[in-house]
Amino acid sequence: MTGGGVTDRTVSRTGARVERLPLARFTTLGVGGEAEVWSVASAAQLAEAMEQPYRVLGGGSNLVIADEGVPERVIRLAGPLAERDLTPDPGLSSADEIVTGWVGGGVPLPGLIRQLQKLGLSNLEGTVGIPAQVGGAVWMNAGTRYGEMFDGLHTIEIATPQGTVQVTPADLAWGYRDSGIPRNHVVTRVRLKLRRSTPEDVLAKMDFADQARKGQPKMKTPGCAFKNPGGVSAGRLIDEAGLKGTRIGNALIAPEHANFIVNLGGATAADVHALLDVIRGRVAVPLELEYELWPTQGQP
Repeated sequence: MTGGGVTDRTVSRTGARVERLPLARFTTLGVGGEAEVWSVASAAQLAEAMEQPYRVLGGGSNLVIADEGVPERVIRLAGPLAERDLTPDPGLSSADEIVTGWVGGGVPLPGLIRQLQKLGLSNLEGTVGIPAQVGGAVWMNAGTRYGEMFDGLHTIEIATPQGTVQVTPADLAWGYRDSGIPRNHVVTRVRLKLRRSTPEDVLAKMDFADQARKGQPKMKTPGCAFKNPGGVSAGRLIDEAGLKGTRIGNALIAPEHANFIVNLGGATAADVHALLDVIRGRVAVPLELEYELWPTQGQP
């Protein structure tokens, strides 16, 4: 690597672009050290990238990456794996419901939701405002109280270390913020199952869901830190523990919503981990992280 932020670049034997990059630039929190980043645009490139230990990086939300980065390859989906075909499949669609063509795992979710609204297609408007890519959103079954990714899935294509498979939601043990897809598998494409509606009705539902997010912070953040335990608001528990506004380094428990940690500018992953430890130590109810941590806790 040379100075001034310029990175070494090379091309793999199958044509994947390989660069050593700071991962902070790919996350909504804006923290994270360097790694070898593979931009893959085909099944062959993805298979090559998966030959060595790897991680998959989508939109970078719900993710806290260590300040020293990670030793594994980091895979990002590009090219055809980041394209969408929303044409209804005539053999699977009906008067009330459509099944689309393939939507790549690298497609940004916000843009997809806006396009579905303009087409008057419903089922995924509850995910409005989630800054993810489709593959990552499916992998963690991202959503809000008004809907989640599995509300609108027909088929999921998954690259595994043994090859590519296609499954349906019925094949997976999915649930709240969990798809049941193993960590080392990659969601490459999906086909959506959507209800025919009107642009106006879909927009109204999106606006309703978005209104509930108005109290969330607008600064750099990974999203909600903890899952709601047993239907109880994690944010309320953290607030009741008197932790809103707690700051360590340049990371802050947001005054607007206690289940969000924000980057005030120049925060480190260590700052964020310290705040998570404070929350766990002060809230009596055991809290399960919604964040994905790199490296994974308990692993190198």
